[in-house]
Amino acid sequence: MTQTKIAVVTGAGSGIGRAVALELAASGWSLALAGRRVETLEETAALAGSAEVVCVRTNVSEPSDVSALFASAAERYGRLDLLFNNAGTFGPGGVPLDELSYDAWRHVVDTNLNGAFLCAQAAFRQFKSQSPQGGRIINNGSISAHVPRPMSVAYTTTKHAMTGLTKSLSLDGRPYRIAASQIDIGNAATDMTQRMQTGTLQADGSLAAEPVMDVADVARQVRFMAELPLEANVQFATVMATNMPYIGRG
Repeated sequence: MTQTKIAVVTGAGSGIGRAVALELAASGWSLALAGRRVETLEETAALAGSAEVVCVRTNVSEPSDVSALFASAAERYGRLDLLFNNAGTFGPGGVPLDELSYDAWRHVVDTNLNGAFLCAQAAFRQFKSQSPQGGRIINNGSISAHVPRPMSVAYTTTKHAMTGLTKSLSLDGRPYRIAASQIDIGNAATDMTQRMQTGTLQADGSLAAEPVMDVADVARQVRFMAELPLEANVQFATVMATNMPYIGRG
C-alpha cells in the first residue's frame, strides 16, 4: 500500500495556498494548514472534502507559532513529506521608496523572508530527524524574484532573498535527502492580484490592465513538483499568464 504523503501548507486560507492545498488533498495527501485566521483555514479544510486535515493558526514571523505548527503536524501524522512555503504579503504597494516607513518594510521582511526561513528551518529539522530521512521544500518565489515592479522595494527584496534561501536549502539538504525548489508565479488570479485586471502601475509610469491565469494551473505545477521522487527536483519553475509583461518588462 502506498503511504499517504503529508504536507504543511502556509498561507492556506486563501489564494495560491488554498488552491495548492485543495490540489494536494484531491491527490490523496494529508495536510497541516497554516494561516493567521482559523476560520479561513477551516473553510479550506471543508473544501478539501474527505482529506485528513489539521488547521493551525500561525503567524509565520513568530518562532513560537512556527514551532507549534510543526509540532502539531508531527503529533498528528508522525512524519512530513512536503513544506509549501507560501505565506507572504505584498505590503503597501505604490508607496515611493523614500516614503516607505520602516514598520511597513519590517512587516514585509518578517513575513516573506523571516517567516519563510523559520518554516524551512523547522521542516529541515523534521526531514533530517525522521526515518526514512528526507523531504521536500517548495518556496513560493515570484516573478519579482527576477524583475521588480515600480514602488515594490520591500516585496522585491524579499523575493530576491527567497532565491538565496532556496539555493542554500538545496545545498545543505543534499546529505539528508532534502530537496528544495522555488516556483515563481506571475499573475495568478487571486484576491491579492485583483488590481492587475483593472490597472496596475507599469515601469513607464502608465496604468495598464494585465492578463491573469487560473490559480488552479499553479496548483497543478506545485503538485507535479511535490510528487517527484526525492532523487529528482525541479530547481526553479516559472508559471505565468502567457501575455503578462514579464519578458520585456520595463
